[in-house]
Amino acid sequence: MHNTKPTQHIAKSVFWLTASEIIFNISGYIIHSGVGRILGPTDYGRYGLVITMTTMIIVLIGNGIPTAMNKFISEIFETNPSMVVIIKRKAFFLQTILIGIITLIFFLSAPLISNVLGDKSLTHLFRISTLIIPSFALASFYFYYFTGIHKFNLQAILKTVRSTAKVIFILILAWFFKLEGSITGYILAPLFVFLIAWLIDKFWISKNFEMTTTQATTTPQTFSTKKLFNYAWPFTLFLLFYEIMISIDLYMVKAILQNDFLTGIYNGALTVGRIPYYLFYALTIVLLPSISKTSSQKNTTETAKTVSQALRLMSILLPLGVILMTVFASPIIHLFYGKEYLPAVYPMRILVIGVSFLTVFYVLSFAFSGLGKVKLPMWIALFGMTANIFLNYFFIQKYELVGASIATSFTSFFVMITALYFVKKEFKISLKIKSILKIALASLIIYSLAKFVPTGDYLFILWSLILSAIYFIILYALKEITKEDINLIKKII
Repeated sequence: MHNTKPTQHIAKSVFWLTASEIIFNISGYIIHSGVGRILGPTDYGRYGLVITMTTMIIVLIGNGIPTAMNKFISEIFETNPSMVVIIKRKAFFLQTILIGIITLIFFLSAPLISNVLGDKSLTHLFRISTLIIPSFALASFYFYYFTGIHKFNLQAILKTVRSTAKVIFILILAWFFKLEGSITGYILAPLFVFLIAWLIDKFWISKNFEMTTTQATTTPQTFSTKKLFNYAWPFTLFLLFYEIMISIDLYMVKAILQNDFLTGIYNGALTVGRIPYYLFYALTIVLLPSISKTSSQKNTTETAKTVSQALRLMSILLPLGVILMTVFASPIIHLFYGKEYLPAVYPMRILVIGVSFLTVFYVLSFAFSGLGKVKLPMWIALFGMTANIFLNYFFIQKYELVGASIATSFTSFFVMITALYFVKKEFKISLKIKSILKIALASLIIYSLAKFVPTGDYLFILWSLILSAIYFIILYALKEITKEDINLIKKII
């Protein structure tokens, strides 16, 4: 019973967060599909450059302090709840200063960024997108706060609200105001979610912790700002190196080929190819606070078990996703973007393999961060970023879009292997050879069957469901999926 309850709790959290993440990413693909059709490949390529650059800035620089807050709150919110408000206020103060500086620098740097990309007309668009930074940061701060106090269901609800807001704001504004409108929608959607999160916190969450703080009979407690900063800076650098590593191919396609049409095509391939990565993002949300909690309690058994579960889940689901997306690449691209984007099919097939490797590395990086070894993923990401820049520079010149996808996939494989090595070293766990062989056999059978099924515009969805069912039946017959797994799924549902 001691092990079952934490396992079930983590599985339920992942289930609901994954459900909200699926909704969030469906909304994202609705937006990309809609904006891509409204703007056309040329403006869609410019849209992709501006949005990717701005969100990259906030995701990698703006999430370091909230993630540190998440870790330290998750360690004490049950044992010392009076500290929650103190940590939150200090984190918000640091975050406000940092985001203010970043916003100003990005606004002033817009002409320089545009010149580097060889398109001065992007300056105006980058300056509009500057407001995405504070808006996104405010919403993200509360997401990390609710994660720290393990309000996963609340976070899932807010994620769903954000999905709806994104679709409404971005598509409506894109329809009426084209490129500028689609960028403005990215400002208004997270701002709307922040207002809801702030009201929930003010009238429900914070009141409970403030009462606990007021009633505390111990001497006033303090929390070192330096502690937050020392965790935040290497994590921020990890996010910076990682985001450059996974996005540099798009920017190098634009800079080297100087072709907006090809940039738009590659943006389509990259966006669809990242589906596996987005679906497993929920694992990172749960892993960091869960491992922070168990490691602070010196519960090494539960910590290793949590990481092992995440690794097993990815090893079963990622191969299936890769097979279905590579075989049905053409109808998937056509469904999202239309016939104009069919040249994206081949690079997307390569990218989806690389992104699956990258997904494993990204999820495991949060496991290391929960353990407090935040510099380890930072150094691996730095290596990956450097290698990807080097490989893309040569491969794009020779093979264009296919070269970019090959370079990113090679880099992703090496960072994954490195992360798995350190997982075995730090957590004393690894995938069993027997499990790998069973999953490989099931994957080979599904791939062989998938090659012979019809791939109509929408028929592939039905075949994906049928092939997925066959895949899980094979794994159940091979005893890789057990009755215990099935019972756990039933309990979650």
